[in-house]
Amino acid sequence: MFFWPKFRARLAQFHTTLVMIFLLAPLAIMVPISLTSGTMLTLPVPGWSLHWYEVVFTDPRWTGALVNSLIIGVASTAIATALGTLAAMGLTWGRFPGQRSILAVISLPLVLPIIILGVACFSFYAALGLIGSRLSLILAHAGLAAPVVVTTVMASLKGFDRTLMRAGASLGAGPWLSFRRILVPLVAPGIMTGALVAFLISFDEVVIASFISSADQRTLPRQIFSGVRESISPAIAAAAIVLVVISGLLLALTSAVQRRAKLHKAAPK
Repeated sequence: MFFWPKFRARLAQFHTTLVMIFLLAPLAIMVPISLTSGTMLTLPVPGWSLHWYEVVFTDPRWTGALVNSLIIGVASTAIATALGTLAAMGLTWGRFPGQRSILAVISLPLVLPIIILGVACFSFYAALGLIGSRLSLILAHAGLAAPVVVTTVMASLKGFDRTLMRAGASLGAGPWLSFRRILVPLVAPGIMTGALVAFLISFDEVVIASFISSADQRTLPRQIFSGVRESISPAIAAAAIVLVVISGLLLALTSAVQRRAKLHKAAPK
């Protein structure tokens, strides 16, 4: 019994290591392919070169897709964060009929198959005449990411002391000033985490983009997907690595924000 906790910890570490190897093994193949000096997606590579990364950052097709993904990601994140934060406040502090049902409806994009959302978005934006526009993709990604913001902000609001808002009001602060100077700084970790995850959702999404974006409004994931079908080139592997690196940096930033929030809560008052 004395050795059981240590054995269980070692077993958990071993299991985690196996899972990480299973998930990262495809990247171990993509990295050398992206650095090949050849023109085919083959292993072993004939030589080493950064040529395909140069293609990704100089070819208008790839640079346009990357810039488009960044613009759509930032815009959809801003909308999702604003709407998600307000919705979280209403669902956490409000008391009204159908509250649980509204939360369930808001959470639907998290549980529905993405292909169903893609078909629904196509039908909806086709009726509005927005198919092929950047606006339709921004709004679709905002709707897809908003439930995540609602979830993270609601978790932060549950530990928020509302007497601080009343104290601000007693000192003459209006609702907007109390919101901006009291509420937002204290729940900022939840808002930032939701915003970062919302950007990741938009930046990595390909199914909805395939339904409602045009050839001129391709995002980076859709350009990668199209490249696989149209022309097998090591530039696809280089673009995939760029996508993974950006996503990994954002996940690391999200983890750092959450860790800092935990340390702040654990610090003695």
